[in-house]
Amino acid sequence: MSADRSTFDTIALEFEGPLAWITLNRPEAMNSVSPQMVADLSAALDDVETRRHLRCLAIRGVGKAFCAGADLKAVKAFGDAEDQAGAVRAFLGRATALLRRIEQFPMPVIGAVNGLALAGGLEIVLVCDVVLAAEEAKFGDAHARHGLIPGWGGSVRLPRKIGPNRAKWMMFTAEMVSATTMAEWGLVHQVVPAAELDDAVQALAARMADKSPLGLRRMKQLVDDGLEQPQDVALRNERVMVEAHNLSHDRREGLEAFAQKRSPRFNGT
Repeated sequence: MSADRSTFDTIALEFEGPLAWITLNRPEAMNSVSPQMVADLSAALDDVETRRHLRCLAIRGVGKAFCAGADLKAVKAFGDAEDQAGAVRAFLGRATALLRRIEQFPMPVIGAVNGLALAGGLEIVLVCDVVLAAEEAKFGDAHARHGLIPGWGGSVRLPRKIGPNRAKWMMFTAEMVSATTMAEWGLVHQVVPAAELDDAVQALAARMADKSPLGLRRMKQLVDDGLEQPQDVALRNERVMVEAHNLSHDRREGLEAFAQKRSPRFNGT
């Protein structure tokens, strides 16, 4: 494996300057999530966390889909035939923990939605901090079509992102929604032609890369924690975080660079 690319069974991990790309690479299965993909994604996140020069992580898919959700066939084949329910339960637990890890990842995570994002694929999008989408991309909660319900946090995160009524409509009807509509609803931040999606992600990552990684990590934590807290509690926690941040190298470096009219040299501490 080269220094700028790591290949797994179901994904690819590439590095472009300060940006790490995770590419879901099961196009024959519409990049559906298998137990092996969960393991590969966990290993890729481990790798990304060890590389201190990285400032941003992007997730995309190969082919016509971003991700079509859980690969139920692979799940059924995973584990002993006598304990299929246990195998499914274990898979759901690992997948749920993986999405929570992505949601709490210590750098900005960009969802680069190149195609269909359905069911579990939509749930992956929901744990990204910023979402860019190709014009052809479509989003849907397809669980109801198969007599299923969201199991990776979709029923919790989707209404927080687009509002409860729209979330219920998507879940109850299993209809697919265009990238443009999802932008109007607030989940997608930018819609671009498919050929320009990677460039748009790289441009966004570049705008984040020269910022303090410590500052970005702490802002991400404050926003996410604050959504679940009463306003007074969130404001107190912000004050505590600011006091801690005032002691950091990056805060001092940022102010010194401003005074000296030069670019700051942040190191994340």
